[in-house]
Amino acid sequence: MENSDFTSYRSLCCRSKLHLTEHSDECNGQLCCSKCGNLYVIVNSIPRFVSSDNYAHSFGYQWNIHRKTQLDSFTGLNISKDRLTAGTQWPDDLRNQRILEAGSGAGRFTEVLLATGADVFSFDYSLAVEANFLNNGHSKNLHLFQGDIYNMPFVEGTFDKVICFGVIQHTPDPAQTFLSLAKQVRPGGELVIDVYRHDIWACLQWKYLLRPFTKRADKKKLYKLISRLVPLMLPVARILRKLAGRVGARLSPIVEYSHLGLSPAVNRDWAVLDTFDMYSPEYDLPQTLATVKDWFEKAEFVDVVVKNGFNGVVGKGRKT
Repeated sequence: MENSDFTSYRSLCCRSKLHLTEHSDECNGQLCCSKCGNLYVIVNSIPRFVSSDNYAHSFGYQWNIHRKTQLDSFTGLNISKDRLTAGTQWPDDLRNQRILEAGSGAGRFTEVLLATGADVFSFDYSLAVEANFLNNGHSKNLHLFQGDIYNMPFVEGTFDKVICFGVIQHTPDPAQTFLSLAKQVRPGGELVIDVYRHDIWACLQWKYLLRPFTKRADKKKLYKLISRLVPLMLPVARILRKLAGRVGARLSPIVEYSHLGLSPAVNRDWAVLDTFDMYSPEYDLPQTLATVKDWFEKAEFVDVVVKNGFNGVVGKGRKT
C-alpha cells in the first residue's frame, strides 16, 4: 500500500484509465480520467469512488471502534483464516494471483489474503476502509479503495479470484450484488461468497422482531445501548449455548463466542460488535441454498458447490 499503483482503476463513467492530477500524490489528491474528465479524490491514501454518506454508514462506525477485534493477529487464534479456508479451499500460496475482496470491513479476511502473497484489491462501501488501512496498509500487495459493489472501478473480467463474505445480505438487491461480483471474475477464475441462510430456524431470531425499530435508531445511541446491555447479558447467553448449543444461542437477543476460545475481554467486544451488526444495518436479506445455487447457474459458473457454512450459505464456482 505504501507504493500504491492506481493504474488498475478505471473511471466509473467510461472505464478509461485514471491518472494522478498535478500536485496530487499517493496520500491525498485526485485521480482523473482524461477521456470523460471525472475526478475521484484520494484521502488518507485511499481512492474514494463513493460518497462517505451512504446506507452502509453504520458499518464504518462499528469497524472504526472495533478495528482489531476480529483480526487473527489480535486474538492469537485462526478464526478468520479457518473460516476463509473452509469456504474457499484456496491454498496458502496465491502469489501471482489477483484477488478482489468485496466488503472488507476492518480487514479480518484482508489480513489472511495478504499473507498468501496475492495482489489484493480490497474495498468497502463504508468508512471501514479507514480501519482496514490502519490494520493492513503497511502491506505492499494491498490495493485499498472505497467503492460501490454495484459499480466497481474496473474493466469486467479483471480478477483471478473474487471473494465476498458477510456482505451480500446487507445490500439492497442480493441477486444483483452477486451478478456484479460475477462480472469481475476472469474466465477460469473463481467466485466465493457467503450470505445469511433463510430457513425457519434462522428466521426465529430476536433480530427479526427488533430490527424494524433498531435499524431506524440513531446509530451512536444504539451502539451505546448495546455496549451497556451486552456485558450484562453475556452470562445468560453462555449458559443457553452450553445447554442447547446453537439452538440455545438463538434464544438470546445477543451473540457471544466464548466457545471459540476467545478471552473474556475479546469475547465481550466481539459480542458487542456482532450484536450491533445484527440490529443496525438498513438491509438484512437472507437467502436459501436453492437461490444461491441458481445465482451461480444463471451466471454460467461450473464446478458449483453450495452448502451450509459457519455464517450461513457458502457458494463457490468457476467461471467458464
